[in-house]
Amino acid sequence: MIKSLAALAVLAAAAPAAAEEIGSVSTVFKMLGPNDKVVVEAFDDPKIDGVTCYLSRAKKGGISGAVGVAEDTSDAAIACRQVGPIAIRKAFKAGETVFQKDTSLLFKTMQVVRFHDTRRNVLVYLVYSDRIIEGSPKNSISVVPIPPGQGQAP
Repeated sequence: MIKSLAALAVLAAAAPAAAEEIGSVSTVFKMLGPNDKVVVEAFDDPKIDGVTCYLSRAKKGGISGAVGVAEDTSDAAIACRQVGPIAIRKAFKAGETVFQKDTSLLFKTMQVVRFHDTRRNVLVYLVYSDRIIEGSPKNSISVVPIPPGQGQAP
């Protein structure tokens, strides 16, 4: 029992961040079901203290959107900012997933991954959409400089 609780805690700590919806705007009126919209969400980097990312993404409405079977487009933008002292809490791999959201019933995911450009001492966040058979080249990046004396890796 204790081992399974410990394993569950490790998996939860390794999971990508959860997003908080900041707001949304309607883009297409739908007679039945919710409108198509652009949603703005925020999430804190789970391994880097002091960095919050803001993600805007398209969300399909209508009846299919209301019941969760619509496929959202791959349109997204990201802006990550320093919101406090930057501290790298855990070592991470280049291209590690920081956030992900299913954007269709099956096989399509929007992801945010993180890189550390050590030469310039900045964190680079990339949002893109992938699908098992065919992904999308649509993407957006945001860069957060690490101030001198901050962000030391363990």
